[in-house]
This record gives sequence, structure tokens and C-alpha cells, in this order.
Amino acid sequence: MRRLALLLVVLAAGCGGEPASAPPATSTLQATLVDRDGDGFLERGPGEPLKGPPGGRVLATFGQLSDVHVRDEESPARVPFLDRVGPPLTSTFRPQEAFSTQVLDAAVRALARERPQAVVVTGDIVDSAQQNELDQALAVLDGGVVEPDSGGRGYDGVQAAANPDPFYFRPDNDAPRHPGALAAAQRRFRAAGLGVPWFPAVGNHDVLVQGEVPATDAIEEVATGDRLVTGVDPSFQPPTLSEDEAPAAVAALLTDGEVFGRAETVPPDPARRHLAPDELVERLADAAGVEPASPGRLDYAFDLGPEVRGIVLDTASRDSGSRGVVGAEQVAWLREQVRTDRWVVVFAHNPLESSDGGEAALAVLDAAPRVAAVVAGNRHRNTIERRGGYWLVGTSSLADFPQQARMFRLREADGGAVLETWMVDHDGRGLAGTARELAYLDAQGGRPQGFAGRPTDRNARLFVQP
Repeated sequence: MRRLALLLVVLAAGCGGEPASAPPATSTLQATLVDRDGDGFLERGPGEPLKGPPGGRVLATFGQLSDVHVRDEESPARVPFLDRVGPPLTSTFRPQEAFSTQVLDAAVRALARERPQAVVVTGDIVDSAQQNELDQALAVLDGGVVEPDSGGRGYDGVQAAANPDPFYFRPDNDAPRHPGALAAAQRRFRAAGLGVPWFPAVGNHDVLVQGEVPATDAIEEVATGDRLVTGVDPSFQPPTLSEDEAPAAVAALLTDGEVFGRAETVPPDPARRHLAPDELVERLADAAGVEPASPGRLDYAFDLGPEVRGIVLDTASRDSGSRGVVGAEQVAWLREQVRTDRWVVVFAHNPLESSDGGEAALAVLDAAPRVAAVVAGNRHRNTIERRGGYWLVGTSSLADFPQQARMFRLREADGGAVLETWMVDHDGRGLAGTARELAYLDAQGGRPQGFAGRPTDRNARLFVQP
């Protein structure tokens, strides 16, 4: 029996789970994850309780997932080789990228324990607008069998143990080693699902290839084809790019593989095709059971109980890049939606304050009597800022550390309302634990970036004044 128990512990460690002695941390009100000695390994630490006078009767309880980035890490249409170029082409490769479905599943389990009435997924649900990425994301959110693998059976990608390129982390070879993790990441699994209504917003990665450019026939040929670029010729001189030039460079490099030094033949997969934006919107609207305000864009309103209205704005550009866009017609529609006696919470992928046309939308909300918050993602960072009588709340990504979801509870209060919010760590079971460990160590998205934000950006009681 002792030998069997030891074997089970070793197997659990090899699959990337957290130590068996450490119960999973979920609600950060009770406990959170810390690196006390700075050695790069996380451990359970004290919680971050809410401070300030509580409100009264609960009006609505809801959750948020953002920037999930479910990705087909084996797709030939990805550009991980551009990661070494530097800004603005950062984070085209992440050491934890093979485990996106498992991280989402762990976050869904943890968020479901908080008993929200509904969950809003504020964009970048997938990484590159591919059909199979959306199929996987919906299977995790709704519950059911998830098939993470694509192409042929098993892993075919840049993290393979045989790839000699030192720029890629190979979990079978490189420290911290996780032998067998890539193979395990390709296996189908059954997801429990949220078990409550969920409502999507559209992000740039949902409608653009790599979140940068619209799909073209040439890019489709690459995505569904059999040539996977795995390395760069040492003589290749990467371009010096501004943010405005990055989309064109991504499109050119996706379709001109001759400049690169190493490629391999992989099994093609027609499910890697990119969804047209209208098709993506239709599938998300059907999944959530909502009716968009206008064709081709996912603007809509929904009930968060009888006293709170949720409003979703589609801020994703269909042309290029990650900057948000709010049109005049959307602002006019928003003005109609906030004419209500209910409290209002607005959701969008992009923060309105940094979106083209966003100030016009914020001016509408400034003049509305019962706006509680604008909740967004995109920045991969936890943030909370006051704007007049309401709050601008940003939430971190599941793609990068701290891989957290967010909960909200809106309460009655004298002279207004109180919005309580707190972060939720995923449960870290299995490969999700491996992903969080690697995300913490990742120089581009881990601890050096401070995406967890200040304590006041995470757990707070926020007074809302109409």
C-alpha cells in the first residue's frame, strides 16, 4: 500500500497538480496564493477580506471570466516564432499555452462554487478565431466532452522535446520539468460546466487571426494545411515594428514561410478554419440565448435578476488590432438601454476609457442615474477605478498569471448601492496547476508584470452613488 500511495503522489506531480497536502485555493476572501520566499513557487497564503461597511439586501450576484484564450497550440496559423522579436509582438508564445482548456475548466469549477446567478465572459474567449477553439471553449463552459487535440493524434508543435530551438520551453526536457504534460493535454476530458446562464462579449482574438488581422484565403490555406513552422533561421532579421505595423507584418509572415529556417509536415485539420465575424457572433448569441441589437455585432441586454440589467457592448474591431471601437449607433442604443429604474452593469471586452468612441459611451453612462459599474478585460490586469458615482473594473486573463476569475455582489445601501467584488483562484487540479506554475514564471506575463494589481484592484467594497 505504501508503494501504491507513493506511486500516486509521483503521478500527480508529473501531471502538474499542486501538492496533495495543499487544498485548492479558490475564493481569495478565505485564502490566496503567495510566493513568500521569492523562489518562484506558489503556496497557500492568507485571504484578502473585504473592507468597509457592508451593504444590505443582495440585488444580484454574478461572475466574470475574461481573456480565456482557448487556443489550438498545434495550429500552423500560429506565430510563436515572433515572440523573440519583442514589442509589439509579445506573448505570441507562452510556456503554458498547451493547457488552456484545462485552465478554463478549473476556473469554471471554482467560479461555480461561488454560486453566481450568471457569468459574463468578457471577450477573447478563443485565441485566433478558429472553429475548433470555439468548439472547445463552448464544451467547457456548457459542460460535456472536450477534445483539445487537433490534427493527428498527440502533440505536434513547437514545444516538442525534439525541437532544438532554445526559445521554446519544452516541458519534457526543461526546468521545471513536467514529463508527459503535453501528451496529457491532448486527451479528451469531461467538463462539468458552469451550470448557470453565461453571457459572452466579443474580443479581438475572437474575430481576428491572432487578434490582429482578418482571415484571408492565403491565411486559411496555412491554417488548414500541413506545414508548421517551428523555428527561425538565425540569419533572419526580424522587422522593427510599431503597433500600427504589427497586423500587416503578422499577415505577411503567416503566408510567407520561406523566410524561416525550419518547418515540419503535420496532419492537416479542416476544423482549424477561421470563423467569419458574423458566424462567430451567431454562434455565441445562440449559445447564450440572446438577441443582438443589430446584425453582425454582439450588443445586447439581459437580466441579472429583477432589479439589475446587464448590458454587453461589442467593442472588437473587425479591421485590425486590439484597440476597442464603439460606434455612434452603439452609443445611441446604449442611451436607450440605460433609461431604466434598474441598476445597470455594462460589460465589454475593451475598457471604454481606452476605446475609440468610448468617451461618448461613458458620457451616456455619466448622465444615467443608476449605473453601478463598467466591467472589462483586454488588459490582462486587475484594476478598479472610480468614475463619478460608478466604477471601472478590469479583470485579469486566464492566459497569464494570476489566472483568476472575478465575482461581484451588488447590495442595497442608504443613498445608493454597494458593489462587492473579489477574485477567485482556479482550483489548480491537474494540468491547470502546471499552467499556473509556468504562468507565474513567464517573464512576459508572470510575476514581473504585476497583472494581479494592487490589493485595492482585487477585493473591495465599492459605494455606488446614483
